[in-house]
Amino acid sequence: MNTKTALITIAGRPNVGKSTLTNYLVGEKIAIVSNKPQTTRNRICGIVTRDDCQYVFVDTPGFHKSKSKLGDYMVNVTRESISDVDLIMLVVEPIPSVGTPEEKLIEQIKAKKCPAVLVINKIDTVEKENLLAVIAAYSETGAFDAIVPVSAKTGDGVEDLLNVCKQYAVEGPFLFPADVTTDQPERQVMAEIIREKLLWCLDREVPHGTAVEITKFSERDNGIIDIDATIYCEKASHKGIIIGKSGAMLKKISTMARVDCEKFMGTRVYLTTWVKVKENWRDSDFLVKNFGYRE
Repeated sequence: MNTKTALITIAGRPNVGKSTLTNYLVGEKIAIVSNKPQTTRNRICGIVTRDDCQYVFVDTPGFHKSKSKLGDYMVNVTRESISDVDLIMLVVEPIPSVGTPEEKLIEQIKAKKCPAVLVINKIDTVEKENLLAVIAAYSETGAFDAIVPVSAKTGDGVEDLLNVCKQYAVEGPFLFPADVTTDQPERQVMAEIIREKLLWCLDREVPHGTAVEITKFSERDNGIIDIDATIYCEKASHKGIIIGKSGAMLKKISTMARVDCEKFMGTRVYLTTWVKVKENWRDSDFLVKNFGYRE
C-alpha cells in the first residue's frame, strides 16, 4: 500500500479551540483544555491514521505577547511550528473582522509561503448566515486556499476539514505507528492532565504560575500504575490556595486528574500529589527547561 503523510500546524490566538479541535480529530484527550488563555504551553502532536493517510496535527500555544521566559518559549514554539510543514490551519472564532493577532499570523504564513486553510471554529454559537461576513473578511487577505467552518465541540464540519487536509498529504512512510495518537510521553500527558485540573479549579493568576513534575511513574504486576506528582507554584500564599482548607482543594484536583489519567492509560491509577514553592520560576531559564518546556 502506498502511504501518505500530512504535517499540519494548528495555529491561532489563545482560547479559539485549537486543543479541543486536536482532541476531537484524534478521538481522545491528548491536549488539555480550559476556559483560560495560554492553556497549552508545549507543542503537542495529535496523530490520526486513516487507511493510507496519516495526519500529524501540531497543536501550538496561542499567539500572545510574552511577559516571561516561559512566555518567550511559548511564542517561539508557535513561530517555529509554522515552518517546514505541509499545511497551516489558522483557527479563528466566528467574528466578522480580522484581529491583530490573526493579522500577525497571516503575515508569517505569507512570508513562509506555506499552504494555509482557515478554520472558523465555534459555529455552534452563531447563526449560519452570520458566517458569510466572517468568510468575506478572511477571503480578502488572500492567504487561504480554503475556508472550513467547524465546531470542535460537536464535530460538525470536522470530516470536511480532514478531506481538505488530505489534499496536502505527500507520498512517503508514516511518521508514527498506525495505532499511536500522540508523540507525548505518558508522563508528560499525566502532568498536563493535572495542570488542566489546576486551571479548572483555581482562579486568577494562581494556575498560570503552576508547573507539574512527575517524579514517579511505575506499573505494578497487576497493571495498576503508581504516579507521584509535584505541583510547583510561585508563592507560599498560592500553595495554601492549592491545598485548600484541610487539603480539600488538592484532593478535588487530584481526584479529577486521576479519573482522566485512568481514561488515557486504560487502567487503574494511584495518584499522589505534593505542592512546593519555586518563586518566579517562569522567569528562570533553568527552571522553565527543568519543567519540560524545551525548544
